Amino acid sequence: MANTYLTKTFSGSPTSNQKGTESYWFKRSKIGTAQQIGLKTAGSSGTAGGYFGTNDQFYFYWEHDGSAWDVLQTSRKFRDTSAWYHLLVNWDSTLNTSGDRIQIWVNGVRETAFADEVQPAQNETTNLGAAQAHYINTWGTADYFDGLMSHFYFIDGTAYPASTFGSTDATTGEWKINTSPTVTMGNNGFTILKDGNTITDQSSNSNDWTLGGGTLTKTEDCPSDVFCTLNPLANSQIAGGTFTTGNNTWQSGNSYYSYMPSTIGVTKGKYYWEVKVSAMTGAEDWHMIGISSSHPTASTQYLGNLQYDYSYYGINGNKFTNSTNTGFGNTYAVGDIISVALDVDNLKIYFAKNGTWQDSGDPTSGATGTGAAYTIENPTNTLQGCYFPSVCYYDNNTNGTYQTNFGNGYFGTTAISSEGTNASGIGKFEYNVPTGYTALSTKGLNE
Repeated sequence: MANTYLTKTFSGSPTSNQKGTESYWFKRSKIGTAQQIGLKTAGSSGTAGGYFGTNDQFYFYWEHDGSAWDVLQTSRKFRDTSAWYHLLVNWDSTLNTSGDRIQIWVNGVRETAFADEVQPAQNETTNLGAAQAHYINTWGTADYFDGLMSHFYFIDGTAYPASTFGSTDATTGEWKINTSPTVTMGNNGFTILKDGNTITDQSSNSNDWTLGGGTLTKTEDCPSDVFCTLNPLANSQIAGGTFTTGNNTWQSGNSYYSYMPSTIGVTKGKYYWEVKVSAMTGAEDWHMIGISSSHPTASTQYLGNLQYDYSYYGINGNKFTNSTNTGFGNTYAVGDIISVALDVDNLKIYFAKNGTWQDSGDPTSGATGTGAAYTIENPTNTLQGCYFPSVCYYDNNTNGTYQTNFGNGYFGTTAISSEGTNASGIGKFEYNVPTGYTALSTKGLNE
């Protein structure tokens, strides 16, 4: 959540005020705004911590002598809202080589290109982990981090390398998480957010944290299984609107009736997801839910406007593609949950309203396509060679709000009321997942 933060006041002396490590995984939801991330000391003197600037560069700062600052500002920008990053910062001011005293590692690779680099003097001290108040993911009560976080470690007294907390996959070359690193925590070290959303210290130190504001929501989306969300980078300046709950909720923008696609597109396989219509400001149920083969390029491109877009239309229950709508199923409105089953292998798409497949649809019917809303075009022939789950409110004066559940088990901040069956074991949904279908996530893509 965008206003969620944690607080703790350490009482005991740290193992060291010159050496330490901070390691965590994060997934950004919003870019272009100042956001504190990770551990930060409170108070007006001796403050230290990390944040993203409005330029989306990462800064690690370290105040000393009451007013002087050491800072490392990355040249790279962090703008991928679909990916989990592993960030590790370690410090050891006792080192002879000044350029090694603070190190920043991203996905196992040490950052060496900096827009600004002022390293601490030898043997300089920091208040990170000192006996005073600390925050996680806020500057006091401002500049909150907006996104997801997992496996947060603070090590008091040892500067560990990134290889302690992750490794490179020999097959894919990707950086993967080490869920049980061997470390010495030090007096004020702690581990939180390791298994779910617990802020109880999972090391032996009992350095528990307190929720200072907002809501901590457990998510299936994690470093080892990245789930689909709606995509604020997909020409959101055209589609407009506002994103919340980790980009799983979108309120369309006034003066637009463009659609909003997702972060993951598919070319094969069978996938299931759910969309809840949660609000609208207009008087008509101009909701459109389905798939698109591209990202919007104009504010007048609604979902079903183009040849390779396919949607289910709320106001009359019709299906809409290539600017043409024909009869299909029941109407739907605010409060209804629309299930989508996309069978790319057999080029079929099915829609259900509140658990009932429309037109007596049977997503398990394969090539027969019983009750399918459409026989879709082969994705290789489409504009971008794949299909993206998408939502749209078909009005340019009012807006609609859509809460997507790609498997996290929530509509907005509200958990599903009763979990349906899911043979794949990937994701949590309100209704039963048809046999042979799975959630749209990195594990689901590899099933």
